Amino acid sequence: MNSNIKQYLADSDLLLNAIGEGVYGFDLNGHAVFINPAAEQMTGWQAKELLGKNIHQYHHHSHADGSAYPKSECKIHNTLHDGISRRVSHEVFWRKDGTNFPVEYTTTAVYKDQAIIGVVAVFRDVSEQIKAELELRNALSKIGRLTEQLKAENTYLQHELQQQWSADGLVGLSQAFTYMVNQLELVASTDSTVLILGESGTGKELVARSIHRLSPRKKSTMVKVNCAAFTASLLESELFGHEKGAFTGASERRKGKFELANNGTLFLDEIGELTAEAQSKLLRVIQEQEFERVGGTSTIKVDIRIIAATNRDLQQMVKQGTFRMDLYYRLNVFPIELPPLRERCDDIESLCQSIIGKLNIKLGKSIAGISNSTLQTFKQYNWPGNIRELQNVLEREMILTTSPIIDLKHQLTRDNNQQTAQSFGSLADAEKDYIHQTLKHCHWRIGGKGGAASILGVPDSTLRSKMKKLQITRPI
Repeated sequence: MNSNIKQYLADSDLLLNAIGEGVYGFDLNGHAVFINPAAEQMTGWQAKELLGKNIHQYHHHSHADGSAYPKSECKIHNTLHDGISRRVSHEVFWRKDGTNFPVEYTTTAVYKDQAIIGVVAVFRDVSEQIKAELELRNALSKIGRLTEQLKAENTYLQHELQQQWSADGLVGLSQAFTYMVNQLELVASTDSTVLILGESGTGKELVARSIHRLSPRKKSTMVKVNCAAFTASLLESELFGHEKGAFTGASERRKGKFELANNGTLFLDEIGELTAEAQSKLLRVIQEQEFERVGGTSTIKVDIRIIAATNRDLQQMVKQGTFRMDLYYRLNVFPIELPPLRERCDDIESLCQSIIGKLNIKLGKSIAGISNSTLQTFKQYNWPGNIRELQNVLEREMILTTSPIIDLKHQLTRDNNQQTAQSFGSLADAEKDYIHQTLKHCHWRIGGKGGAASILGVPDSTLRSKMKKLQITRPI
C-alpha cells in the first residue's frame, strides 16, 4: 500500500517540489511517504529523517501554549479515517529546533479505485500574515484611542468655550436678557440673516457665536470681519479676496472672508462702517450668493449665512443716505437687540460670579465673590462700557485684592474727571430731565420723524426702556 500512494504522488513530483507551500503525504497508517522541499525548509526536518515515520510526534505534538495535542484529535489523522477534507487555522507546527510557527493547512483524502489510500496535507507559514493583522489591530486600536481622545478634547473645548461665553456675558435671568436669549434660540435653527444691535461691550460677537453654535452650520467655520478695522479699499479685498496684481502690493491671489466662510457663517461686525461700494457688493452676495474677487472677472458662488452687528443706528444712517436702504432691509430680517448692562441690574450679581470664575483661572486666584456694598455700587453705576467694562473693573480689583471677597476700593469712572459711582445719581437725574424736556418738545411723540427717539439718536425701543427705568411717564 505504501508503494501505491508513493507512486500515486510521484506522478506529480515536479509540481509538488516546485510550489511554495509545504506538502506532506501520508499512508493509511499515518506514516510520511512524501515531503517536499518547502516543508523541509519551513520545519527544519529533512525528508530522510521523517519518511516512513508517524510525524505527528515530530511537528504536531503540542499546541502553541505547550499543552499536549493527542494524535486522535489531529485533523490530518481524522481525515485518514473519515475521508472528510478540512481547512485548519490557529494551529502551529513545531520545527526541529524546538520552536513553532503558526500555520494554515488543508487535509485531503487521496482515493484510488474509490478507496482511501492516504492523505495529503498542504500547509503554509502565516507568521507574516498574523504579524500584519496584529499591526493592523494595534493601529485600529490606536486610532480608536485617538478618536476617543479627540472626542474628549472636543467636548472639553466645547465646555471651555461655553464657559467662556458664560463668563463673557451670556448669563442672566432678567426679563430683558431672557427675551434676547429666546430670540437667539428661535433664529439659530434657521438660515435667516440676523442683525445684532447693541452698544459697545454688550457681547454682540458672543451672541453671533452662540447663533452659529446652535445652527445647522455649527460643524463649519464662523469667520469674523471687523468692518471698522480696514480702509475702504482694503475692506473689499478682505471680504472678497483679490487677484494677483489687482493693486499695489497684491503679489499673489488671496481668498477673501466670503470664500473662507463657504458653507459656514460670516459675521460682519460694525456693519455700519461699510463703504457705499462695499455695501453694493455685499447686497449682491446676499441676494445671489456670488461675487468676484478684486481685480477678477470670474464669478465665485458661495453658500453662507450672514450675521451682522452694529452699535450704530442704521435706520438713521439710511435717512442720512450713508447706508443703503435695500441692504438694510436685507440685513434686518431678524433683528436682535442686546440690552445694555444698566438695564440688566438684576443680572449683575450672576455676571460677576461668572466673570470671577474665569478670572480665577486666568489670574491664579481663588476669589469667592463680591461684597454686598460693592454689588450695590455696581447696580447704581451706569456702565457706559457695559459688560466689557465690568470685566475690566473686576480684573483690576482681583489683581489688587488679597481678600477672598472683592470690596471695591477704587472709584468707577466715566471719563478723565474721575467721577465717582455716587455722582452718577445726579447724571441720571440730568438724563431724566433731558429726556423729559425732549418729550415735551415733541408733544410726547416717541417714534417716527420728528419723534424724541430720532432727536436723541437712539432706537425707539431704547428710549422706551430708558423711560421705564427712569420712571418717566406722560402727565395726564
